[in-house]
Amino acid sequence: MKVLAFEDGYDIEALLVSGSVDMTKIDFLQHWNSKDFLNVIKQFSPEILLLDHFMPPTKGYDLLVALNDAVKRKEIQRPNKIVAMSSEQRANDKMLSIGADEGIIKFDLASLEFWP
Repeated sequence: MKVLAFEDGYDIEALLVSGSVDMTKIDFLQHWNSKDFLNVIKQFSPEILLLDHFMPPTKGYDLLVALNDAVKRKEIQRPNKIVAMSSEQRANDKMLSIGADEGIIKFDLASLEFWP
């Protein structure tokens, strides 16, 4: 399973490990900013995309808008699952409203059912 996280403040892999997710079955990559995010997504081609809302220079919401547009133009393949993982549920709800598949407080990320 390939997982790409855009998160600038917390080590997402450490959060998953502390939540007992078996990382040996996950090809995990975290970007600590959202520079050149479409190329990062295209090159890594994740199955699961984790998006923080409050992240420089492009917020997760705006990143998802741009990703949706690129998918519509067939410039990039949409990840199988997009997870909004802000520390504020309102921010997750905003991303859910434009196509995120899951919205969860990032500290509860390990509780999602799709982890190996």
